[in-house]
Amino acid sequence: MIKDITKYLLPFLVTVILLTSCDTLRKGPSSASRNPGYRSNTTRSTAKAPVRKSTSKPATNHQSARSQPTYTRPTGVYSSEVLKIIEVARTYYGTPYRSGGNDKNGIDCSGLICSVYSEIGVKVPRISWQQSEFGAEVGSIKELKPGDWVFFVPEAGKEGYVSHAGIVTDVRNGDEIMFIHASTSKGVREDNLFSNYFKGRFVKAMRPF
Repeated sequence: MIKDITKYLLPFLVTVILLTSCDTLRKGPSSASRNPGYRSNTTRSTAKAPVRKSTSKPATNHQSARSQPTYTRPTGVYSSEVLKIIEVARTYYGTPYRSGGNDKNGIDCSGLICSVYSEIGVKVPRISWQQSEFGAEVGSIKELKPGDWVFFVPEAGKEGYVSHAGIVTDVRNGDEIMFIHASTSKGVREDNLFSNYFKGRFVKAMRPF
């Protein structure tokens, strides 16, 4: 009799244990609840990088080559290329603004930087926040030179994401630093960094090479 009970009871207990284990796995926390910092691939791919006060760290050796975009440098000393860069940039003067545009039919601010450097045979990042991490950060506005890149946030006096970029074309004095950019309302033009509109939105500058 005992043997018969054991014969039927043992498979029953094994089944209960297995069902309980599967139920526990099914009710386990999702990736999001296990890690509060977790975001889906969609969120990561569409998010913009925030403004940072320091330059990016160089890529480490363990990063795959696939994850590192291939950029190029000027063949000569960068300072000797600046006049040419400004000359090319000014050929875009008056080009209408077009989001995602890359030529004289229509161009946006980061597209202007990318296209100008492409014309002199140099490949640089295409997106403004990537450009804002490219090269070495200029420590002070007083150190700005022609050929530096300047970056702006959407709202004056507030921290935020890089939303606009331009190339310094002329440093005339302490209150007049001109830069060329693709304005959303007026197309490609030059403006003073210290104008009422831009001085409160300026957030950082980079020397690309």
